[in-house]
Amino acid sequence: MRHSLYVFLLLSLVACSSSIDDKKNYSAEELYSMAMDSMEDHNYEKAVKAFEKLQSRYPYGRYAQQAQMEIAYAYYKQGEPAPALGAIDRFIKQYPNSSSLDYMYYLKGLINFDENLASVMNAIGDQDPAERDPKSLRESFDTFKELVTRFPDSRYAPDARLRMQYLLDNLAGSDLHIASYYLRRGAYVAALNRAKEILVNYPTTPQTRDALQIMIQAYDALGMTDLRDDTQRILNQNLASNEAAPAAKESPQQPHAWWKFWD
Repeated sequence: MRHSLYVFLLLSLVACSSSIDDKKNYSAEELYSMAMDSMEDHNYEKAVKAFEKLQSRYPYGRYAQQAQMEIAYAYYKQGEPAPALGAIDRFIKQYPNSSSLDYMYYLKGLINFDENLASVMNAIGDQDPAERDPKSLRESFDTFKELVTRFPDSRYAPDARLRMQYLLDNLAGSDLHIASYYLRRGAYVAALNRAKEILVNYPTTPQTRDALQIMIQAYDALGMTDLRDDTQRILNQNLASNEAAPAAKESPQQPHAWWKFWD
């Protein structure tokens, strides 16, 4: 019992010695250093507390902006997308002229990219695919698009462009799954409308050919033979113009670590 009590007290003292003393007047540099040590130890919860303390005590210093970036990244690494996105939105609002704004847009797109990709694209049993919401994928695409539009020369732009094409393919695939679902259940008008959306919204994706095939089947089921034949001709032309196999796509890169805005 005495030995256990001794170990408990020892661990408590160690924990206290490594925590921030609210009564001590730390400098911004000291708080930042403590927070970064926690980041390097992958203790993101402790790092967030230190960065927030830094922002509270030194809201207008040069470290405050960097602290906000690190908070977003720490939440991302913890697997907490909601507070990470909230921290990013606050950064964008507070520092609209920051030289690190491109990175924050990249991180925002990346969080949404990772958030629901697998769950959106994987069917679950007999679930109606129309019930699966690709909202996070669309938000990710819109964020990456804003990044490459506003900062075309950013170090993150090339990877963002790769992810945008990947997102387009997956969004088109989601719509294609829904169109197929409607077709199988005899909802031919709904299948046609969804297939047409693929042609309009995702014309550069491979799913356009399958969308045309769905339209052909739907027109045939509806007895609209002229439109069926016209669509078949378009499909044949599409197949003829794409006989050569497409080049393999480069995979998106893994996320970068945080960047110091004063580099």
